[in-house]
Amino acid sequence: MDLDVYVTAHRAEWERLDHLLGRGRKLTGAEADELVALYQRTATHLSIVQSSTPDPLLTARLTQLVARARAAVTGTRRSSWRDAVRFLTAGFPAAVYRSRHWWVPTAVLSTLLAVLIGWWIGTHPEVQASLGASTDLREMTRPGGQYETYYSSHPAASFAAQVWTNNAQAAAMCLVLGAFLGIPVLWILFMNMLNLGVGIGLMSSAGRLDVFLGLILPHGLLELTAVFVAAGTGLRLGWTVIDPGPRTRRAALAEQGRAAVGMAIGLALVLFVSGLLEGFITPSGLPTWARIGIGITAELAFLTYVYVLGGRAARAGDTGDLEEPDRSATLPTAA
Repeated sequence: MDLDVYVTAHRAEWERLDHLLGRGRKLTGAEADELVALYQRTATHLSIVQSSTPDPLLTARLTQLVARARAAVTGTRRSSWRDAVRFLTAGFPAAVYRSRHWWVPTAVLSTLLAVLIGWWIGTHPEVQASLGASTDLREMTRPGGQYETYYSSHPAASFAAQVWTNNAQAAAMCLVLGAFLGIPVLWILFMNMLNLGVGIGLMSSAGRLDVFLGLILPHGLLELTAVFVAAGTGLRLGWTVIDPGPRTRRAALAEQGRAAVGMAIGLALVLFVSGLLEGFITPSGLPTWARIGIGITAELAFLTYVYVLGGRAARAGDTGDLEEPDRSATLPTAA
């Protein structure tokens, strides 16, 4: 396509659209109809330019023009509490529910890996010796040792905030780095499971696995579930790069990427709850059965939230994506 010829052929339409958008007074009915028609045609022109001869200056000009026209046609929209409620009751749980075929297998396989690593370390003294000096390992696993005092080494509020920040960053990395074919996500998962497996192995070799589980389960069930959801979503995003399905790769990645952003916000709230559990419940003086019971209750509440509210929203067509008025036009049509 000859770009100069194309610009010459359509420049008058773009200038007319710009003129209508710059009018200070309210448009007449005929002018409003003309604006809509010019908006549709200019959106098509932008799509053609982007796919054929992506000139940066022309693309930027048309993108700005289409955005202004779209705002004029659809009207500005402000976020409200209704949007937040819809996100928490439909958008987020629907997105988690729809990605369950990715994060549930991720959770099962990752947990098995952590158990396998723990068994390997716990039954092989030579592997334990490679992890550190015997005196250091005894200091870590003894009653009142590092594994037990870790959760009460700082004030509960600041510890909960630190844990929440670290976990939210890990979840966000899984979501963002998933676009790199999911490879960084696998590494993040492996390091998390390795740390968990080391704790299982060392504490089981010291005969104190029950103590370790009593410290991990109150907050770890919900925390790890959030990490698995983030990892599964990141892997799904990576697979979209390889196989976008019937849509264009750009459209598929845009949809999955928007859902991933929403997922990051929702998981930050879930990890905030797990951080509170880790900061206030795990190191508390409650009996072990009570602490574990609180952790199981929180986990079951989250799964119920996903499978009941999320399943209902997903069956109603909610994908966790932005609402239609807030999305960019993907299939512009000419008038």
